[in-house]
Amino acid sequence: MSAPLGRGAVLLFFTIITLIWGSTWIVIRDQLGVVPAHWSVAYRFIIAASAMAAFTRWQGVSLTLPPDAWRIAMLFGFCQFCVNFNAVYLAEHHITSGLVACVFALLLIPNSLLAWAWTGHRPSRSFILSAIPAIGGIALLFVNEVQSARAPLGQAALGIGLTLLGVMGASVSNVLQTTERAKAVPLPTMLTWGMTFGAIFDAAFALMVSGPPVIDPRPGYWLGLAYLALFASALAFSLYMPIIRTIGPGRAAYSSVIVPIIAMALSTLFEGYRWTGLAIAGAVLAMAGMIWALTSRHEVVPSPVAD
Repeated sequence: MSAPLGRGAVLLFFTIITLIWGSTWIVIRDQLGVVPAHWSVAYRFIIAASAMAAFTRWQGVSLTLPPDAWRIAMLFGFCQFCVNFNAVYLAEHHITSGLVACVFALLLIPNSLLAWAWTGHRPSRSFILSAIPAIGGIALLFVNEVQSARAPLGQAALGIGLTLLGVMGASVSNVLQTTERAKAVPLPTMLTWGMTFGAIFDAAFALMVSGPPVIDPRPGYWLGLAYLALFASALAFSLYMPIIRTIGPGRAAYSSVIVPIIAMALSTLFEGYRWTGLAIAGAVLAMAGMIWALTSRHEVVPSPVAD
């Protein structure tokens, strides 16, 4: 079982993953074109799983899963690396990456509710209070993105629905990592097998839906894929999962609240994004809620009532 992180490590890891994940939305948009979205997801996790396996062996950690952990690893891989990512990639076919990021920021709500139902980790008063400005900020960012979007209503509804499906997949896998059976497995081992099963599910789904593999010869496609696989997947999840196991899935989900702000900041630099009063107010509220949540005292995640 991995040791809980200190507050400084939580803040450092949190900063790194939000910076990485805040940059992925622009990269994912470039992945949508020649290669069907399902195959781009499959390629991403084939590379990520290989990198995690190499890293795990380099650390001297066993790749062997306990007999009772196989189902957890398979469910983790299916929900996090298949359902979540396929839904998000497809959603970006229908709505802007900024709107996808804003909807995904709602992850803190199902994470908190599922953790309460599944592990008995009841949201604290400070967390609930800190969520008020954060959700208010998300709402303002959401309204701003809807107003600036040009997608027809039906197309926008489909994109938002796909994003919500991705949110639920991520939430189930996040809360799964707080169970005692999951925490008994070293994180590098769990991530290696989770990404391996995810890649298998992704490839099978891509083959059924999109046919044989398709290759994009552009160097930019493969450089983007390498970044998404190595940094946004292997590295980021290696930092994110210890945060979940230390402060719980509710607080850890604040990463998704800050990601849209970083994505919009990068869009300002590279895509000419223009900030409105709504966007500025939303960013300020979301940041205030996140700082409140992360600087308050950590709560220990209790033993689960069921695995």
